[in-house]
Amino acid sequence: MKTALIILLMVPYWFFSQIQATAFSDLERLRKEQPKPVIIHLYTDWCTVCKMELFELNKDGGLVKALGKDFYFIAFEAEKTKETIRFQGKEFRYIANGKSGIHELALALSGNKSQPVYPLWVFLDKDLNLLDYHEGFLSAIGLSQKLKDISAEPYRGINP
Repeated sequence: MKTALIILLMVPYWFFSQIQATAFSDLERLRKEQPKPVIIHLYTDWCTVCKMELFELNKDGGLVKALGKDFYFIAFEAEKTKETIRFQGKEFRYIANGKSGIHELALALSGNKSQPVYPLWVFLDKDLNLLDYHEGFLSAIGLSQKLKDISAEPYRGINP
């Protein structure tokens, strides 16, 4: 009985795709091999809106496929990522503040605000030029539209 209940509770997770993220450390090498637009999603583990957003986005199989195929998607935990990140010729470090802290790159991507708004989406072209910036919840339909807007070529894989 317990086994059947556990299986039934896990069934919904098997039907959802997972967005595959690229690491900042791999981005430069991957861009040299195949230039593609870059999408950076800043979030925190305490952000309920971020969790709801990711759950909704992962339910859209076409969107998940597009993010993995046509873009470099970087999921960036702004307050727990502690390694030094080299991005656009600069090094960014974690800034500790007692038991918590924030990464310098999160501040830079958020326009150097003292506290970024989460979730935060940064859309860059294949040359890492800023195309768009979105603070707060972004629905699957909204993200699909943004992907269409920033695609280098007309994109046919996403239908909001």
